[in-house]
Parts: sequence; C-alpha cells; structure tokens
Amino acid sequence: MLYVFLLITFLSIVFAFRLKKPLLMSVPFVSIFAYMIVQIAMVPLGFFETVKFIFGLR
Repeated sequence: MLYVFLLITFLSIVFAFRLKKPLLMSVPFVSIFAYMIVQIAMVPLGFFETVKFIFGLR
C-alpha cells in the first residue's frame, strides 16, 4: 500500500509541474484521507462510534 501512495505522490508532482496546476499537489492528501475513511468504514461498529473510539484512545 505504501508503494501505491508513493506512486500517487510521484504522479501528482510530475503532473503538477508539467500542467502547471498546483492544485494537483493536494491529490496525495485526499487519497490518504479517503483511505482512512474507507478503513474506518470497514469496522463493524457505527461510523461515529468508531471515530469516537479512535480519538478516545490514550
């Protein structure tokens, strides 16, 4: 999975410089956030209970 994120990061940097669109630099952050949401959604508890549990850990 690490290689997928590295590939996404590399491609977004290349296309951001090639197309001169700095907004493409946000693609790696969006993909990591989406991956985190999918992983939270896979937990058998409800979504908000899972989020409360994650942020309640010490």
